Amino acid sequence: MALSDKCQSLIPSYLYSPEVSSKKLLDPSSISTWTSSSSSSKKAFLIPAPSEPGKIRMFSPSYYTACAAGGILSCGLTHMAVTPLDLVKCNMQIDPAKYKSVSSGFGVLLKEQGIKGFFRGWVPTLFGYSVQGACKFGFYEFFKKYYSDIAGPEYAAKYKTLIYLAGSASAEVIADVGLCPFEAVKVRVQTQPGFAKGLSDGFPKFVKSEGAPGLFKGLVPLWGRQIPYTMMKFASFENIVEMLYKYAIPTPKDRCSKTLQLGVSFAGGYVAGVFCAVVSHPADNLVSFLNNAKGATVGDAVKRMGLWGLFTRGLPLRIIMVGTLTGAQWGIYDAFKVFVGLPTTGGCSASAAPAKVEVED
Repeated sequence: MALSDKCQSLIPSYLYSPEVSSKKLLDPSSISTWTSSSSSSKKAFLIPAPSEPGKIRMFSPSYYTACAAGGILSCGLTHMAVTPLDLVKCNMQIDPAKYKSVSSGFGVLLKEQGIKGFFRGWVPTLFGYSVQGACKFGFYEFFKKYYSDIAGPEYAAKYKTLIYLAGSASAEVIADVGLCPFEAVKVRVQTQPGFAKGLSDGFPKFVKSEGAPGLFKGLVPLWGRQIPYTMMKFASFENIVEMLYKYAIPTPKDRCSKTLQLGVSFAGGYVAGVFCAVVSHPADNLVSFLNNAKGATVGDAVKRMGLWGLFTRGLPLRIIMVGTLTGAQWGIYDAFKVFVGLPTTGGCSASAAPAKVEVED
């Protein structure tokens, strides 16, 4: 990783400070002051890295805010864009007799609801996944750094995949609490024609029907779907990108063009998305079933769909949807990071650990 990407620097601050003149650098008193203060203790100390004007400092509050903003664009826009696919998938899961395949599902929707029917539920989708994206990406970057600091540089590098898994799981627990109410309304709007037109009328109608706690009825299945999905999404992406830079691309990452780096992000995200779809699909079927049927339980879903149906119903469409979705999400997220002057994700160790300097007399 480039020196500017690190949180700490080995360079004394007076060497890069724009406020220090050349005369001051040559002033014996200023040099002796720094030398005496440095040699007063043999303990390791940390020197803050330079913060350039207009630049976002790595792992600062502004950095995590930028990551959250990138997550909003990444998840909110992509999930809204694939609303037609999601609509067909949900109906195939709920009513497989009527929606027998992807092509026939689109045909049924077009015949019964017209073109507008393909985008039913897009508002709760946009709002829900924007909240989820902000928490998912923002907290992932936070927890990845937090767990890396706890582990220390040596163990952070050795067990980086465990850090990716732990960081993404921690972030998703928080993100799903924000997503769950919107997801409940979305599924009801999409699978029960006539229930509501969208979020504005669907939300109060849902609360009136099942009460406020009903909005979180699907939280545990949602965790069951999203936590494995997100752990696979982040851990596999980080490792795939690292392998691409190590084995497939002869040029070091910091010398690659931003266009190439964003291409790697999309490719790594797409492959990771295929793994995500397979891992999280049974729970996705449960979420759709529970949010569609009032008073339904997990046992009812298993009895109705069967174990085979739980793992396979709607899976091919979800692989296409999630693969494309995840690839686009990583592409948008890293494009936003590049736009605000941050490096793309992956291709280096889990975290830039603080550098320590041992001062000798």
